Amino acid sequence: MELIRRLRVRDVRCYEDASITLGDRLTVIYGANGAGKTNLLEALYFGCTGRSCRTSNDREFIRFGQGAARVEFELEGDAGSHTLAVGFEPGQPRHVTADGGPVDRLVDVPFRPLACVFLPDRLDLIKGAPSLRRDHLDQLVAGLWPARASVRRDYGAALAQRNALLSRIRNHGVDPSELDTWDLELGRHAIALRLERERAVALVGEPAQEIATELGLPGGLELRYRPRSTAEDPAAFAAELLERRSSDLERGFTGHGPHRDELLLSREGRELRVYGSQGEQRVALLSLLLAEREVLAAERGQTPLLLLDDVMSELDADRRARLVERITAAGQSVVTTTELEHVPGGEAAGVARVTVERGVVGQELAA
Repeated sequence: MELIRRLRVRDVRCYEDASITLGDRLTVIYGANGAGKTNLLEALYFGCTGRSCRTSNDREFIRFGQGAARVEFELEGDAGSHTLAVGFEPGQPRHVTADGGPVDRLVDVPFRPLACVFLPDRLDLIKGAPSLRRDHLDQLVAGLWPARASVRRDYGAALAQRNALLSRIRNHGVDPSELDTWDLELGRHAIALRLERERAVALVGEPAQEIATELGLPGGLELRYRPRSTAEDPAAFAAELLERRSSDLERGFTGHGPHRDELLLSREGRELRVYGSQGEQRVALLSLLLAEREVLAAERGQTPLLLLDDVMSELDADRRARLVERITAAGQSVVTTTELEHVPGGEAAGVARVTVERGVVGQELAA
C-alpha cells in the first residue's frame, strides 16, 4: 500500500509554499477557524484525484493573484519510493508527473493513492437532489471497478443521442419509429448501469449499517437503491420507453431510466433527507464514507486516504473515541480540528501533528 509521506503545495488557496509530513496512520491538523486547515485537505484530495472536493470552479483552488497551482506528494510503498505531482493552470489540462516523467492521465499512475473525504458542506449528498447521490454512486462504481467506469459514460452518450432524436422528431417531422433502435441501445446500457449500482449498494449497505450503529445513529442506517426500471433485458426496457414515448415527445427529453433513479438513506424506515436532524445526517454521511472506504480497501487491496474536516465538533467523547479507533485500524487518515484534545489519542506517539495559523504551517511536531 502506498503511503503519502510528504505533501507540498505551491500557490494553493492561502498557501504560497508549504509542506507537511503525514503519519503512518493518523495526522491531526489543528488551528483556529479560518486558519487554512481545510485547504490542506483539499490539496491532498486534489493530488489524489486531480479535482477539488470543495468547488467546481478550479480557479478558486489557485492562490489569489497567481496563474497556476501545484501539489506534490512523496510516497512510499512496497515497491519503493515515488513522487507524484499535479499542476493546474486555468484553460490547460492537468500537468501530471510521476517519478519525474510526464503522464497523460492521473488515473493511469499505478501508485496514485485513493481518497475519501468528509466535509460539512457534503451534507448536500444526504439532503440535496437525487442527482448528487447518483453521481456519488457512479463514482463509487468507478472506484471499485475501474474497468467499469465507462458504463455511466456509455449510458450518458446513448441518452444524449435519444434526446437529440426526440428533438428532431418534434421539430422536423422525423419518423418516431427511428427511436426503436436507440431504445434498445439505451436499454442495453441502462441495465448494465443499474446492475453495477445495485452491486455497489449491496456491498456498502451492511458495513454502513454497522458503522452508523457504532457511531450512535438511532436505528442505524439503511441504504436502498430505487431504480425507475427493473427490466431484465434491453427489449423489456425498450417496451417501457415505448409506453412513455408520447410523453417524451411532448417534453422533448427522456423521462425514464437510470438518470432518474434514487439512492435512499433511511433510519427506521424514514428518509434522513426529510426527517433526519443535521446531527443524524452528519453521522449517516460519515458512516457511508467509512463503509465505502472499507469496501474499496477490500476490492482494490488499497485502503484509501481518509480526509475528515471538522468531524469531531458534533460527536460526543465516546463516539470520537470509537471513530478514531476505527479510522486508525488501517490506512492513513488526516483529521482537522480547532483543538488537539478533540481528537482522542491525538497526542500519542506515532501521530503526526501539524499546527496552522493564519494560512501558515507554523510548526510540524514529529510523529
